[in-house]
Amino acid sequence: MSGWLLILALLLLGGVLSTLGDRLGSKVGKARLSLLGMRPRRTAVVITVLTGSLISAISLGLMLLVSDRLRTGLFELDQLERRLRDGREDLERSQRELSAAEQDRALARTQLAMVEDQAQALRKELAPLQAQRRQLELERDRLTLEIGTKDADIRRNRDELARLNSRINAGARELQQLETNLIALRRGDVVISSGQPLEIAKVRIEQPSQAKPVIEALLRQTNINVYQRVLPGQVPNRQILLVPRSDITKLEGILSKPGDWVVSVISAANVLKGERQVVAFPDVRRNKRVVQAGEQLASTVLEGDERSPEQVRSLLNLLLAAAYNTVKRNGSLASGLQFDAASVSQLTAELSNRPAGQVVQLQAISRRNSDLVDPVAVEIRAVNR
Repeated sequence: MSGWLLILALLLLGGVLSTLGDRLGSKVGKARLSLLGMRPRRTAVVITVLTGSLISAISLGLMLLVSDRLRTGLFELDQLERRLRDGREDLERSQRELSAAEQDRALARTQLAMVEDQAQALRKELAPLQAQRRQLELERDRLTLEIGTKDADIRRNRDELARLNSRINAGARELQQLETNLIALRRGDVVISSGQPLEIAKVRIEQPSQAKPVIEALLRQTNINVYQRVLPGQVPNRQILLVPRSDITKLEGILSKPGDWVVSVISAANVLKGERQVVAFPDVRRNKRVVQAGEQLASTVLEGDERSPEQVRSLLNLLLAAAYNTVKRNGSLASGLQFDAASVSQLTAELSNRPAGQVVQLQAISRRNSDLVDPVAVEIRAVNR
């Protein structure tokens, strides 16, 4: 119910109750009633007062009945005021906290701006450091690569040193063997030297079954050759060539593979004339081309002031020795070079009679293809420079 309707109802109710009270008072006065021994007039006044009080009570009751706000305001006003006061205090405290929070936020924003400025400054300071770090990383990678190269060089040097030590040891053994050979030469007639090939054969194997007959034929022929060297004039009616059975077995295993092979039987020690046994060991290599026809094996230069026959002949001998060394490095088993001695003599004469100051390049050229055991034929060419 709205406030205006409530007021209107109260006014009407008050008017009605007042009229009723007045009539009741008038009737009581006219009737000259008496309550509790009071005079009729006083009794009328009391009834009028009671009627007014009743009007007030009914009005208040009606208002409390129809208005929740009035009931709340009348009975809960103190509690509401306390709650309102507490709410205001909470609001003020919240406002103060909000203000403090705003200040903190403003301070945080200020600090954040300062931090961003510091971060920007640090980024600017860090940029050259990062560039320097990248440069250092590149330098580190380069140094690592150089260290790896140095390590590889060190390993190669160590390997080379090991090879040199091996060669030195081999030279020492060879020197000892030479000393032994010298002693043997002084004591008797050495017909076979240590490491000397006794027989060299080039064989073609097409089936594994051919290996054993080929080895037996090679050993028989080698025994005959050894017999003629060690016991000349005697009939080779017994076996004086001794080859370890393990070496023969290994040789059979190698020759069981098809292909072209070069087999050598090599003396294991010096042998004097008249001895009754010769110890040897086999050596097998797969045959290969070591020299091509027309290949230049060695070259040298004959200067303009080298015109005497001795100088020319010495230089030609050095050229032939260099060519033979090249052939041996390629693996050739040939015991020397084949060349036309007459042509070399004629070339010596021509070079000795050439004009003074003329420089000539000398070349040792292979005349044909040669395999491991084939003789190597060469010719010497002179080219003016």
